Amino acid sequence: MEELKKFCDRAEALLDRLENFLPVQPLEPDWSSSTAFRWRRRHNSGFIQPVPRPHQITLKDLHGVDNQKRLVDQNTHQFVQGFSANNVLLTGARGTGKSSLIKAVLNQYAGNGLRLIEVEKDHLVDLHDIVEQIAQRPERFIIFCDDLTFERDEPGYKALKVVLDGSVATVSDNVLIYATSNRRHMVPEYMRDNLDTRHVGEEVHPSETVEEKISLSERFGLWVSFYPFDQDQYLEIVRCWLAGFGFTEMNDELHRAALQWALGRGSRSGRVAWQFACDFAGRQHALGRLPVQPGK
Repeated sequence: MEELKKFCDRAEALLDRLENFLPVQPLEPDWSSSTAFRWRRRHNSGFIQPVPRPHQITLKDLHGVDNQKRLVDQNTHQFVQGFSANNVLLTGARGTGKSSLIKAVLNQYAGNGLRLIEVEKDHLVDLHDIVEQIAQRPERFIIFCDDLTFERDEPGYKALKVVLDGSVATVSDNVLIYATSNRRHMVPEYMRDNLDTRHVGEEVHPSETVEEKISLSERFGLWVSFYPFDQDQYLEIVRCWLAGFGFTEMNDELHRAALQWALGRGSRSGRVAWQFACDFAGRQHALGRLPVQPGK
C-alpha cells in the first residue's frame, strides 16, 4: 500500500506539471462590465480581461487634430453601423493624440456596441485566437495596438501582416485593427536598404528589402498622419486643458510659463500641454487658488 501511495502522489504531481503546458479553454469575459478590454497571458494560455476604469477622454477634448478626428470618426461610424470600413494606422509626432483619438472614438460609440481590446506587441502572435473568441459576438470590436515598432523578423510583425491581409481565412466583419506608431512603416529603415535599388532605363525598382518594409503599413486601408504643433496651437491646447480645471483666461504670465515648460521638455505637443496644465492646476489647488475642483 505504501508503494501504491507513493506512485499515486508522483502521478498526481506529474499531472499538475503537465497542466501548465496544456491549452486551457478561455473563460468568457463579462462583456457588460466594461467597454475596454486587454488580452492577457498566463502560463500557456491567453484570456480577455475587462479594464475596470477606461480612459474617459472625448473627441471634443482633442484640439489641433480636427482633420484626423474627422477621418477616424467617419471610419468608426461606418464600422459600428455595419458598413464597410478600413483598418487604421495612425502615425506621426509623439504626444499629438494618436492613442487618445482611438480612446475617444471608443467613448463616442460605446453606446452603439463598440468595444476595444488592447493587445501588446509581444502578444500579437495570438491575434487569430482573439479574433476567434469574438467572431460570433454581436458587438463591434477594435483591436488596439499602441506604439508599434518592429524588427523585420519579429513573430508579431508576421502575425499582424497575416491577420490584416494574407490569411486563407478572412477576418470577421465585426473586427477592425487600429494601430499607432511613430514610424510610417513601423520598422527601422537604413541607408543600406536602398543599395540594391535597380535602375532599368528610366524606371526605379526598389530592392526586396524596401518592398518588405512597406508591406505591413500598406495593409492598413486608412493612414492618418499627425504633425508637430506650432506655438499658437500648443498654447491653444494649454488654454483648453486649463479651462477644464476652471481657468478661463490665459494671461501673459501663463503663456510664458507654458512655453518655458515646453522648452524644458523639448516638445510642443498635446501631451506636454496636458502635463503643464496638470502641474499648474495642481500647484494652484495646493495654494487654495483653484477656481473649481478639477474635472480631469
